[in-house]
Amino acid sequence: MTDTTTAPRSKGASLAIVTGLYVVAIAAAAAWLYLGPDTAYLWLDALIADLVATAVVFAGSRIVHNSSCYDAYWSVIPPLLAVYWWLERDPGADGVRFALLSVVLWLWAIRLTANWVYAWPGLHHEDWRYPMLREKNPKAEMAVDLMGIHVFPTVQVFAAMLPVYAVTRSERAWGWLDLVALVVGVGAVALQLVADTQQHRFARTKKPGESLVTGLWAWSRHPNYLGEILMWVSLLLFGLSALPGQWWWQVIGVVGMVAMFLGASIPMMEKRSLERRPGYQDVIDSVPMLLPRPPRRS
Repeated sequence: MTDTTTAPRSKGASLAIVTGLYVVAIAAAAAWLYLGPDTAYLWLDALIADLVATAVVFAGSRIVHNSSCYDAYWSVIPPLLAVYWWLERDPGADGVRFALLSVVLWLWAIRLTANWVYAWPGLHHEDWRYPMLREKNPKAEMAVDLMGIHVFPTVQVFAAMLPVYAVTRSERAWGWLDLVALVVGVGAVALQLVADTQQHRFARTKKPGESLVTGLWAWSRHPNYLGEILMWVSLLLFGLSALPGQWWWQVIGVVGMVAMFLGASIPMMEKRSLERRPGYQDVIDSVPMLLPRPPRRS
């Protein structure tokens, strides 16, 4: 599964393959929603359709021997979920709140997907974490690929989207908390944009083993992850404004996101940086991991 030498090396061809795969996956999900059997719950119908699309992407990734086919799924599916839930909304759902939420969600999705398109070399390249996960469990390689690399992120993102579902189920009028959510969400997208732009510029001129410690990266070792968490917090605030009495199931996704970044994504990145960058321990000692702090003077 780690051998991607037979995959097309043209970036354009690679993007065309992934785009076609997503079109098939989304079509399969839509077919399930509108032609398949219904459950008693709209959110469950959407989850099953999401998993159907994930299964299609998984099948495609196995065919081309590259699980990075899934990477953009993280940012492509959430706006489509939001649109489906709005089309099936309760009659009295507040349109202003959903419009404000949509601004955040679409800005985030477009920016993150565009960043992936810009940074991904093509099907000859696979995220370094995927082979590592599969090689740790060679006898269960396919199960790890399916559940760990494809299904788990799908379920995680779906859980974080539950506040959007709440917005489409509420007749409560929009208010000040929605404006706070909008500011947090737009700020989160801006934070990610600046952080990724600084990282791309640094990557073009960096020396082997050198670490980025300027700009936002002097304030936080992972400002892009901080922006990602804040975007999901923004959606949660919209959901809490819509259904404040049902907060307990809306927080599940954000709690899971924070746990994933703090317990898995960031530690894996830190370990890799320590192995590849001789001076990275100095960065750890001087720059906070996530929450920003002004750079210390020399």
